[in-house]
Amino acid sequence: MKKILYIDMDGVLVDFTSSFDKVDKEILEEYEGRIDEIPGIFSLMSPMKGAIEAFNKLSIIYDVYILSTAPWENVSAWSDKLEWTKKYLGKNAYKRLILTHNKNLNRGDYLIDDRTKNGADKFQGEHIHFGTKKFFTWNNIVDHLLKQV
Repeated sequence: MKKILYIDMDGVLVDFTSSFDKVDKEILEEYEGRIDEIPGIFSLMSPMKGAIEAFNKLSIIYDVYILSTAPWENVSAWSDKLEWTKKYLGKNAYKRLILTHNKNLNRGDYLIDDRTKNGADKFQGEHIHFGTKKFFTWNNIVDHLLKQV
Protein backbone atom coordinates (compact mmCIF):
# COMPACT_ATOMS: atom_id res chain seq x y z
CA MET A 1 0.00 0.00 0.00
CA LYS A 2 1.37 3.41 -0.99
CA LYS A 3 1.99 6.05 1.66
CA ILE A 4 -0.18 9.18 1.45
CA LEU A 5 1.50 12.45 0.55
CA TYR A 6 -0.22 15.85 0.53
CA ILE A 7 1.35 18.79 -1.29
CA ASP A 8 0.29 22.40 -0.76
CA MET A 9 -0.16 24.64 -3.79
CA ASP A 10 0.72 28.28 -3.03
CA GLY A 11 4.41 28.71 -2.38
CA VAL A 12 5.09 25.00 -2.90
CA LEU A 13 3.74 23.84 -6.27
CA VAL A 14 2.76 27.33 -7.40
CA ASP A 15 4.88 30.48 -7.41
CA PHE A 16 2.34 32.90 -5.95
CA THR A 17 4.42 36.00 -6.66
CA SER A 18 4.77 35.10 -10.36
CA SER A 19 1.30 36.55 -10.96
CA PHE A 20 2.11 40.05 -9.71
CA ASP A 21 3.67 41.29 -12.95
CA LYS A 22 0.60 40.05 -14.87
CA VAL A 23 -1.85 42.22 -12.90
CA ASP A 24 -2.43 45.95 -13.45
CA LYS A 25 -0.63 48.09 -10.90
CA GLU A 26 -3.91 49.82 -9.98
CA ILE A 27 -5.52 46.49 -9.11
CA LEU A 28 -2.53 45.49 -6.98
CA GLU A 29 -2.83 48.79 -5.10
CA GLU A 30 -6.60 48.39 -4.66
CA TYR A 31 -6.14 44.92 -3.16
CA GLU A 32 -3.02 45.75 -1.12
CA GLY A 33 -2.85 43.50 1.93
CA ARG A 34 -5.30 41.05 0.38
CA ILE A 35 -3.73 40.23 -2.99
CA ASP A 36 -5.13 36.70 -2.85
CA GLU A 37 -8.63 38.19 -3.24
CA ILE A 38 -7.95 39.55 -6.75
CA PRO A 39 -10.37 37.74 -9.08
CA GLY A 40 -8.47 35.44 -11.44
CA ILE A 41 -5.07 35.86 -9.77
CA PHE A 42 -4.60 32.16 -9.16
CA SER A 43 -4.97 31.43 -12.88
CA LEU A 44 -1.95 33.65 -13.62
CA MET A 45 0.59 31.81 -11.49
CA SER A 46 3.52 29.75 -12.74
CA PRO A 47 4.82 26.52 -11.23
CA MET A 48 7.69 26.62 -8.75
CA LYS A 49 11.03 25.51 -10.15
CA GLY A 50 11.17 21.70 -10.15
CA ALA A 51 7.63 21.30 -8.79
CA ILE A 52 6.01 19.62 -11.80
CA GLU A 53 8.82 17.11 -12.25
CA ALA A 54 8.84 16.34 -8.51
CA PHE A 55 5.06 15.91 -8.42
CA ASN A 56 5.13 13.48 -11.34
CA LYS A 57 8.02 11.50 -9.88
CA LEU A 58 6.46 11.30 -6.41
CA SER A 59 3.07 10.32 -7.91
CA ILE A 60 4.58 7.05 -9.04
CA ILE A 61 5.75 6.12 -5.54
CA TYR A 62 3.20 7.84 -3.28
CA ASP A 63 -0.56 8.30 -3.21
CA VAL A 64 -0.32 12.08 -3.82
CA TYR A 65 -3.00 14.72 -3.24
CA ILE A 66 -2.91 18.49 -3.62
CA LEU A 67 -4.04 20.08 -0.37
CA SER A 68 -4.68 23.80 -0.61
CA THR A 69 -6.54 26.66 0.99
CA ALA A 70 -8.53 29.09 -1.14
CA PRO A 71 -9.43 32.58 0.07
CA TRP A 72 -13.01 32.75 1.27
CA GLU A 73 -13.61 36.12 -0.40
CA ASN A 74 -12.30 35.08 -3.83
CA VAL A 75 -14.71 32.68 -5.49
CA SER A 76 -12.60 32.45 -8.65
CA ALA A 77 -9.73 31.03 -6.58
CA TRP A 78 -11.56 27.71 -6.26
CA SER A 79 -11.99 27.23 -10.01
CA ASP A 80 -8.59 28.79 -10.80
CA LYS A 81 -6.85 26.24 -8.58
CA LEU A 82 -8.69 23.41 -10.31
CA GLU A 83 -7.80 24.73 -13.76
CA TRP A 84 -4.16 25.26 -12.74
CA THR A 85 -4.02 21.66 -11.50
CA LYS A 86 -5.45 20.34 -14.76
CA LYS A 87 -3.12 22.48 -16.87
CA TYR A 88 0.15 21.75 -15.11
CA LEU A 89 -0.33 18.39 -13.38
CA GLY A 90 -2.76 16.63 -15.71
CA LYS A 91 -3.64 12.99 -15.30
CA ASN A 92 -1.44 12.43 -12.23
CA ALA A 93 -3.63 14.90 -10.35
CA TYR A 94 -7.02 13.76 -11.66
CA LYS A 95 -9.57 14.27 -8.86
CA ARG A 96 -6.77 14.73 -6.30
CA LEU A 97 -7.32 18.40 -5.42
CA ILE A 98 -8.60 19.05 -1.90
CA LEU A 99 -9.48 22.63 -0.89
CA THR A 100 -9.71 23.11 2.86
CA HIS A 101 -8.97 25.59 5.62
CA ASN A 102 -8.19 22.72 8.02
CA LYS A 103 -5.33 20.65 6.62
CA ASN A 104 -5.00 18.70 9.86
CA LEU A 105 -8.35 16.98 9.17
CA ASN A 106 -6.69 14.98 6.39
CA ARG A 107 -4.88 11.83 7.43
CA GLY A 108 -1.66 10.85 5.76
CA ASP A 109 2.03 10.19 6.09
CA TYR A 110 3.49 13.45 4.77
CA LEU A 111 2.46 17.05 4.15
CA ILE A 112 4.68 19.37 2.12
CA ASP A 113 3.75 22.95 3.03
CA ASP A 114 5.63 26.23 3.22
CA ARG A 115 3.67 27.42 6.23
CA THR A 116 2.30 26.15 9.52
CA LYS A 117 -1.09 27.84 9.17
CA ASN A 118 -4.47 26.30 8.37
CA GLY A 119 -3.75 23.17 10.37
CA ALA A 120 -0.37 22.30 8.83
CA ASP A 121 1.19 22.58 12.29
CA LYS A 122 -1.33 20.03 13.61
CA PHE A 123 -0.96 17.52 10.76
CA GLN A 124 -0.47 14.07 12.29
CA GLY A 125 2.09 12.85 9.75
CA GLU A 126 5.46 14.42 8.97
CA HIS A 127 5.28 18.10 8.02
CA ILE A 128 7.95 18.72 5.40
CA HIS A 129 8.42 22.46 5.76
CA PHE A 130 9.16 23.65 2.22
CA GLY A 131 11.64 26.52 1.97
CA THR A 132 13.43 25.78 5.24
CA LYS A 133 17.14 24.95 5.37
CA LYS A 134 16.53 21.17 5.27
CA PHE A 135 13.85 21.35 2.55
CA PHE A 136 14.89 24.42 0.58
CA THR A 137 14.35 22.96 -2.92
CA TRP A 138 12.25 20.31 -4.56
CA ASN A 139 15.41 18.22 -5.01
CA ASN A 140 15.92 18.17 -1.22
CA ILE A 141 12.33 17.00 -0.73
CA VAL A 142 12.41 14.31 -3.43
CA ASP A 143 15.70 12.95 -2.03
CA HIS A 144 14.18 12.82 1.47
CA LEU A 145 10.98 11.12 0.33
CA LEU A 146 12.76 8.58 -1.86
CA LYS A 147 14.68 7.44 1.23
CA GLN A 148 11.39 6.83 3.06
CA VAL A 149 10.12 4.17 0.64
